[in-house]
Amino acid sequence: MADGKRFDHKVALVTGAGSGMGRAIALRLASEGAQVFGHDISVNGLSETEQMAKDAGGQMLVRDGDISKRDECVETVADCVAAYGRIDVVGNVAGIGRAEHVLDVTEDRYRQMMGVNLDGPFFVAQAVIPHLLETGGNLINIASNAGLMGQAYTVVYCMTKGAVVQMTRSLAMEFVKSNIRINAIAPAGINTGMTAAFEIPADVDFELMAPYSGYRGMGEAEDIANLFAFLASDEASNIHGSIVSSDRGVTAG
Repeated sequence: MADGKRFDHKVALVTGAGSGMGRAIALRLASEGAQVFGHDISVNGLSETEQMAKDAGGQMLVRDGDISKRDECVETVADCVAAYGRIDVVGNVAGIGRAEHVLDVTEDRYRQMMGVNLDGPFFVAQAVIPHLLETGGNLINIASNAGLMGQAYTVVYCMTKGAVVQMTRSLAMEFVKSNIRINAIAPAGINTGMTAAFEIPADVDFELMAPYSGYRGMGEAEDIANLFAFLASDEASNIHGSIVSSDRGVTAG
């Protein structure tokens, strides 16, 4: 590590890098010396993040596409390796969320959320783990407090994030004798564009939503980026198979 930059000579692949937590994580890693490869479905969002990274003196390349498709996950990993020669850090950050009455969930909306929130992280992990084994790298999935507690009106979202939690633990056990680390971060509400645009039916019972609203307000994307940078660094070498909550106490009791 030179000049306090924990990711000098390391390559980081970050999905969902076009906005919110993904953007904050990509910029944080770039600021600490990482060569970042960002992915998102939003071309404009990616371009903005890329320019922000470069304006700050960082290195970043991007690829746009639909992370819910297996081929896109495989090709994204291949592009990153072709560009930088290796992968040391992976952030499965891309995700979507909304509230809806469970009886109103359409198959298309169900498949979309499963595809982005669960299929994408799995197929990225499957494609990237061989490269992480070569570098002794690490994978961090973005889960949610919704994967740790039941929540009214977000049944499908909770299902996807609960699966990410178990995927993280199971991958960690499958590779527990290897040289890689696999962890997850479980945020609660974070002040991002996705949260601002969060769909909520007009007739929900807000009393049922209160237990996961918390008492300390929402966190910021930079809060998650700070934690991500620590978990991805050598300072966290003792942490493997953990689901690290960053939720201002929402799941404490």
